Amino acid sequence: MRPPPPRQPPPPAAGARSSVSLQRSFLRSPLGVLRLLQLLAGAAFWITIASSKYQGPVHFALFVSVFFWLLTAGLYFTTLLGKHELVPLLGPRWLLTNMVHDLLAAGLYVAASGIMIDQTQQHNYCNLKDYQLPCAYHSFLAASVCGCFCLSLYLLSALYCSCRCCRGH
Repeated sequence: MRPPPPRQPPPPAAGARSSVSLQRSFLRSPLGVLRLLQLLAGAAFWITIASSKYQGPVHFALFVSVFFWLLTAGLYFTTLLGKHELVPLLGPRWLLTNMVHDLLAAGLYVAASGIMIDQTQQHNYCNLKDYQLPCAYHSFLAASVCGCFCLSLYLLSALYCSCRCCRGH
């Protein structure tokens, strides 16, 4: 003979984690919009570099753009899904972590943009009207513009996060 079914569901386990829920308010927040723009501009930066024939210090600019694109995507989706408490050391200091990420990204994007501006100036000889050989001038120029745009976006989000930290959020 089988025992009767329990009347109440069993209590959840002590170590159970909450389910994933989409934080819709983050999508409309200034930081959410800035993160999305950073992802788009960062992708444009590294795709523009990767589509040209590059060498030398441009490898560093490509590394910076891909590295911070991946980190920004991780921060964006972790915040969007509301799972920043799963990061053991950084969970309680999530806003400070975002600010440090943005400042570090801005600093390295200064170097990456400077490299791309220098490479653009080095390839300006092929900006002539009748120059027939393939040249990376236009892609380096587009990458320079995208790099400076990324730099400004990371500076804006660092400023936003620092203002929120000062307010005690």
